[in-house]
Amino acid sequence: MVIGTSLGLHDLATVALGVALAADTLSITVMETVDNAAMLAIPGAMEAGISSPVFWLLLAGALALAFVVTLPINRRLMSRGKGHAVVHAHAHS
Repeated sequence: MVIGTSLGLHDLATVALGVALAADTLSITVMETVDNAAMLAIPGAMEAGISSPVFWLLLAGALALAFVVTLPINRRLMSRGKGHAVVHAHAHS
């Protein structure tokens, strides 16, 4: 019985991992690409140290830009039953 339960949990964990990766891979890839590109493109952003308020202000701006870019992607994925919609469907079943 323990082996059967363990195998069942393993299968569940594998499915959960697959769903999570499918749901977030595109969104996170685009978000990180936009965020990093913005930080590289803004003069002085990379030279500002982690203790500098300039660094944190520019990072917040880059993340806000990344959010604006990924929002339509996430909406499209969810409208097609992909992305975060898949995760929520599995969470409530």
